Amino acid sequence: MRAAALAAALVTAAGLTACSGGEDDGKITLSVGLFGDFGFGPLYEEYTKLHPDIEFEERISEFADHHTNLTTHLATGSGAADIEAVEVGYISQYTAQPDRFHDLLDLGADELEGQWLDWKWQQALSADGESLIGLGTDVGGMAMCYRRDLFEAAGLPVERDEVSALWAESWADYVAVGEQYTADTGGYFFESSGNMFRAMVEQAEEGVYDREDNLIVESNPAIGEAWDLTVQAIEAGMSNRLTAWTPEWNAGFNEGTFATIICPAWMTSYIETNAPDAAGLWDIATVPGGAGNMGGSHLVLPAQGEHAEEAYAFIEWLTAPEQQLKVFEATGNFPSTPELYEDPALTGLTKPYFNEAPVGEIFTAAAQAVRPQYQGPLQGDVLATIGQGLGRIEDGSQSPEEAWSQVLSDLESF
Repeated sequence: MRAAALAAALVTAAGLTACSGGEDDGKITLSVGLFGDFGFGPLYEEYTKLHPDIEFEERISEFADHHTNLTTHLATGSGAADIEAVEVGYISQYTAQPDRFHDLLDLGADELEGQWLDWKWQQALSADGESLIGLGTDVGGMAMCYRRDLFEAAGLPVERDEVSALWAESWADYVAVGEQYTADTGGYFFESSGNMFRAMVEQAEEGVYDREDNLIVESNPAIGEAWDLTVQAIEAGMSNRLTAWTPEWNAGFNEGTFATIICPAWMTSYIETNAPDAAGLWDIATVPGGAGNMGGSHLVLPAQGEHAEEAYAFIEWLTAPEQQLKVFEATGNFPSTPELYEDPALTGLTKPYFNEAPVGEIFTAAAQAVRPQYQGPLQGDVLATIGQGLGRIEDGSQSPEEAWSQVLSDLESF
């Protein structure tokens, strides 16, 4: 879910080399596999100044390709980077196979547990709690980004507190506002249905799995309620029917083709990058339901990597509060280290682009309010399958009943 629309590329910057996980003239090159730009570039340079014997090669792929390729590399025992990013929707898939990763507890992470939000630390533990495969980078505490100009044109409030109050009680209120907006303006209230559905599911006590790793998509009332409300929004014409990370989706931010979008902290940088002409038009309110986490990542060390100690030393430094704060200031990726949540350098941060929205305050409150949800082994794939079903309703190729039936059929193979 991060800025995965960046073209798949091999990124070379100052201090990076073209080698992969090798040694050159006594120097060690650590390869880093990411999906989208995590804002690590300046930190590679900073670390290389501190450790002249370390150099970096960064590989950036699209979101889906990155995780598919990582799974393949792990299965074949070759091809993985020394350090790989894993999005939260996929982390449980890999904690189920801890033998394919270096155990970070053996490398010294056992002394760092209190550095992260408890649920962030737990996400990277194996099922038996004996192994830790990753260190947390950011979390995706949710908010709602909206276009002030489009709200004003529709006769809606534009100040963030008043906008938050429009849907303070429930997602049903959000849909009601959207139905009125679409009826009055003929415009689209959100970009696509998948993010709305996922946000509601992420807020539920249970998601698509129970703690015994059973799929509960059909039996969990929260899933059915989220599906029905999302279908209601689609049928009301609220969706711009854009596919995330496509050029059309990117352009919609700048052109104002939709009025709201579910907005984890990392989304703010993506909007700012893709809508340079819309500064001051976007703002940030709270999300219906008040909390929830969408996205965030861990850095893992595949066991096939030959420089485990050097790679661990780097990710320990990279995920320390000081570096997480630098990344947030540069990209909007919100820290997973609660030590910062009372630091004015974080809580006092505002973004001029978003009409001086107090992003530090907004996303600190969002992160602190998250109720952690268990993530099953194929969490990301299950949500993607349901999202595809909603997409078929949006494009008119299936009725809601047909789409739901195919979703359940597709999930039988999971």
